[in-house]
Amino acid sequence: MNAVTVPFPNIKTPGIRSRADGEGSVQVQLDPDLKIGNAKVFAIYGKGGIGKSTTSSNLSVAFSRLGKRVLQIGCDPKHDSTFTLTKKLMPTVIDVLETVDFHAEELRVEDFVFPGYNGVMCVEAGGPPAGTGCGGYVVGQTVKLLKEHHLLEETDVVIFDVLGDVVCGGFAAPLQHADRALIVTANDFDSIFAMNRIVQAIGAKAKNYNVRLGGVIANRSAETDQIDKFNAQIGLKLMAHFPDLDVIRRSRLKKSTLFEMEPSPELEAVQNEYMRLAAALWLGAEPLHAVAMKDRDIFDLLGFD
Repeated sequence: MNAVTVPFPNIKTPGIRSRADGEGSVQVQLDPDLKIGNAKVFAIYGKGGIGKSTTSSNLSVAFSRLGKRVLQIGCDPKHDSTFTLTKKLMPTVIDVLETVDFHAEELRVEDFVFPGYNGVMCVEAGGPPAGTGCGGYVVGQTVKLLKEHHLLEETDVVIFDVLGDVVCGGFAAPLQHADRALIVTANDFDSIFAMNRIVQAIGAKAKNYNVRLGGVIANRSAETDQIDKFNAQIGLKLMAHFPDLDVIRRSRLKKSTLFEMEPSPELEAVQNEYMRLAAALWLGAEPLHAVAMKDRDIFDLLGFD
């Protein structure tokens, strides 16, 4: 891990001076040799509160039901990406590193990797304290730990669930490792505006890494007309559509995935859509070469005449 800043105030990095306020926003440089391996890697992005964690967890279960060995990595300081899988908030990588004064060699696998529903392995990377450091450091340390403990060698699918619509260098770090980036959006202007910015970030990372856009997941939306209009304009593709159902809301309250809820026809339809999405992604989502729009042009495109 080669860092150009001190990402946390209590980590002492030899040979690096103390930074003035404001300089901490400089991006942490990740080790270019740090590769995940042979697993299919997906990074889930989207506007804050759009349902990325719900999508990620249920997609993880769908992959596991296809017989795949799945690892889900939450990349949010809230560390709630995996709680429907584990039934509680688990300690983050940063939490456990602090307990050993950041001597990573003292950690055991069970200190930061936790079993979830249907065998999904769960890791919460966490994030830096508010106003300090860079999320890229956290992602880099998490992947490094997983590799050192040989946890990635027997993993078929890795899902990064990434914080909100933040596309700074640090929180774009999962794109260094991902094969495909998926964007979760609703059928509204704010969600699509955030999606456009994420498309820009993915395009920037694709210049140096293998990551490519895989497609769009419509969530909490009865219709997809605005999403379809935007997709057609820039070259994106709708991969799955999940309506705004109360059973989805209740599953979060019950700390359960949708695959554990009481059966009903509407729930079965949602489960089938997750299984269809997982199967399509496993077979290989075609790379999309979308070109983001200018902010002002989105205003002109969306809405009704």
